[in-house]
Amino acid sequence: MQPEERQKRIETYLQQVEFASLEELADEVDASHSTIRRDLTVLEAAGILRRTHGGARLLSPRSDEFIFSARDTHQLEEKEAIGAACAGIIPASQSVIIDAGTTAYHVARHLEEKRPQIITNSLPVANLYASANLVEVVLSGGVIYPRLGVLVGPLAVETFSRMHADVAVMGAGGIAPEGITNSHGLLIEIQRAMMAAARQVIFCFDHTKFGRRSLMPLCPVEDVDVVVTDAAAPAELIEELRRRGLKVIVAPAAGEKQDSRQPQVP
Repeated sequence: MQPEERQKRIETYLQQVEFASLEELADEVDASHSTIRRDLTVLEAAGILRRTHGGARLLSPRSDEFIFSARDTHQLEEKEAIGAACAGIIPASQSVIIDAGTTAYHVARHLEEKRPQIITNSLPVANLYASANLVEVVLSGGVIYPRLGVLVGPLAVETFSRMHADVAVMGAGGIAPEGITNSHGLLIEIQRAMMAAARQVIFCFDHTKFGRRSLMPLCPVEDVDVVVTDAAAPAELIEELRRRGLKVIVAPAAGEKQDSRQPQVP
């Protein structure tokens, strides 16, 4: 493959995911790390991307698909219902990993009275509790991506690799019988470290994520303990997940009451 073609493919890939690791880009264009480094140098000089520790970030994304504030306006009522339902099954005084997704942020909004210890790479979650006296927050290291409101990179992965938590509250791009997927390779690496650090793993998905397959695989559904979703989620997929051993909690629609009999995670 000629350098120009390879560099165009790198740019196109970054338009899809916004940032990527060196390994991810090498796999995408089937080239060595040294070749990718040279390509990144050329693309950085052209003002297309900025090189980061271990990868690259697109400088001018074409859409607001990945901006936290823009994503948090989608399915807002459903996310609030899911957040309240998920917080309701987490016992008080737990250590809780919260990832950088917008639905996980809505879980955090309902946890303060339970006095948790929060471990997160989400800047919005950390800011939410900046003045909360009842909540201790551990913020991971890493490189800040302001548009996403997230810390990423090897330092973020290392933070969670050293942690032991009661619960991890996660989000992702999609869930299907084949597994859970997400849009960013660097986020996936961090999310796997989060899951490995937690005794219980909860994924929160609004109904639009059911049956959806994002760019990269994260994990099989069997790696998850609980899924929390909203009342519009497809019943057939909910039953399929339950047949495969997952607890699935459906948050009530607006105006309905939460079932007080929902069990807490052990």
